[in-house]
Amino acid sequence: MGIPVWVRKLQLRWNVSPRQVIIILIVFALTGTTVVFIKKPILRALFQGEDPSMIFYILYYIFILPVYNLLLLLYGFIFGQFKFFWEFEKRFFSRIFGRKRS
Repeated sequence: MGIPVWVRKLQLRWNVSPRQVIIILIVFALTGTTVVFIKKPILRALFQGEDPSMIFYILYYIFILPVYNLLLLLYGFIFGQFKFFWEFEKRFFSRIFGRKRS
């Protein structure tokens, strides 16, 4: 039994080892899970029992982007993949702002 095809594809795309692919996927999963867990306490603190308005959701999605990216770098650091995620962030933001990487 060898390495699954999907792992090989990610390995080639990211230019990392199969072990690193798994670690990178764990980092993405932990980051996403953390963002989901912090949403409820934020809702409770801001609205204290009231239903949040549409404005809250708009602001939440605007402000969660930098939090998500910081968490991604933090978990990447903890799991020894900071360099990969730093490069990932630079590519991500260069696409958002339309800048060419040097």
